[in-house]
Amino acid sequence: MFTIVILLADSINYTLLIGFLLSSLALALSPGPDNIFVLTQSISKGVRAGLVTVLGLVSGCLVHTTLLAFGVSEVIKRSDTLFFAIKLFGALYLIYLAVKVFRSTSTIVIDQAADHKKKTTGLFWTGFTMNVLNPKVTIFFLAFFPGFLFSSELSNVLQFYILGLLFMLSAFIVFGLIALLAGSISKFIVRNPRTGFYLKWLQITVFLGIAIYLLLSDK
Repeated sequence: MFTIVILLADSINYTLLIGFLLSSLALALSPGPDNIFVLTQSISKGVRAGLVTVLGLVSGCLVHTTLLAFGVSEVIKRSDTLFFAIKLFGALYLIYLAVKVFRSTSTIVIDQAADHKKKTTGLFWTGFTMNVLNPKVTIFFLAFFPGFLFSSELSNVLQFYILGLLFMLSAFIVFGLIALLAGSISKFIVRNPRTGFYLKWLQITVFLGIAIYLLLSDK
């Protein structure tokens, strides 16, 4: 049993895993509807409400991970050509996202007007449904995850779940910190309007970097 564990550990590409985790953290830091929603809920309703919202958003990622794991894993088994097509689609989609971010404004708008009557359990389900019912998340996972399969020995389904859990962990860490530090973050953004500019270019760099990696990587 111990020998099997060692062999499996040796088959893991830790560089890929670290790259995936760093990319996930960078993307979670970039301004988007999810982290802005966490920020505004935390400012208007308090830290507890913000953390509950984070749990809802992160939990929704498990649904997308499951769809990806069982759908794409079959494609990988059956056809190298189809898998290459998925990676090509992923690279082109990430380039499209980079262009979209480039053309957008770098101003971060914080809307503090919120419904104070909504219970924290309602915020969990709001965050969960925001994530699950957003088809863009599924498309993003499809574009992002396949190029980071990190082991020749572990099943693809298990690898997708590990990547999904790492993505969820990175989002929970960043969004959780946003909830805890909401007041300070909002004041910093107001005092430093160029923050949005730097975060915008961080997002563009990550999207283009992953796209190039996908185009150059092998199965």
